[in-house]
Amino acid sequence: MSDFLTDAEFEQFRKLIYDESGIHFSATNRSILESRIKEQLRANNLEHVQDYYIKVSKNKEELKEFLDSITTNLTRFFRNQAHFDALEKHVIPELIKIKKPLNDTRIKIWSAGCSTGEEPYTIAMLMKEVLDPPWKAEIVASDISLKSLMVGKEGFYTDAKIAGVPDNYLKKYFDRVEGGYRIHDDIKAMIRFDYHNLKNDSGLRGMDVVFCRNVLIYFDETAQKAVIERFWEAMASKSFLFIGHSESLFGMNTRFEFLKTEWSTLYRKYT
Repeated sequence: MSDFLTDAEFEQFRKLIYDESGIHFSATNRSILESRIKEQLRANNLEHVQDYYIKVSKNKEELKEFLDSITTNLTRFFRNQAHFDALEKHVIPELIKIKKPLNDTRIKIWSAGCSTGEEPYTIAMLMKEVLDPPWKAEIVASDISLKSLMVGKEGFYTDAKIAGVPDNYLKKYFDRVEGGYRIHDDIKAMIRFDYHNLKNDSGLRGMDVVFCRNVLIYFDETAQKAVIERFWEAMASKSFLFIGHSESLFGMNTRFEFLKTEWSTLYRKYT
């Protein structure tokens, strides 16, 4: 199958993916898309690319499956530790200061593009460590990959996956089981895993912290701007946004303000 996709077919799939998810496939990562489509043809016992295109464009469940297959789910516990230091030492004290006079003891956090759950579980464990009663964290973890969400909900991770979890966290928040570790139910109870396509409104409102790290890189500028606007709508006044360390809102006309802390940079919604 050399020249597996014709240029017209590549454009067809690229447009479908962009229209449905905002994910942008450039010519440079065409080979990734081609390999994913090959896998799907085999899985569906189909010979012709057009048959598969018709199937995904007419069936919403097949389309979800396809979008799931093209996303990369690279993640790990405590990825970019500096962000979690800023969350613990700057963001949480600030939020407590803001919320205390309002008698609001809930801190609402959204992990957008949560993949297999390592990020929201890291946040949950950290919140368990730093929040004293009556303070509590409510975490929503969303992703476009149903397979990844199922892994997150299960809360089981192999030995290789828990690399980076500090020993004291491992002892306090995980049980050793055959083949790996299972996260404790009280940590799982802090998180609601939910399917969500960032191209759409999440319906969330009043979020105090949003993590969306290493997701914007998959979007072109127009789609990035739309996603950032939807975050703004979902977030409370005086809230905080974390994006990937290789991502930036510079040059993008947004209402967020850049914030440099002693530990890392992030963005702030003041109004």
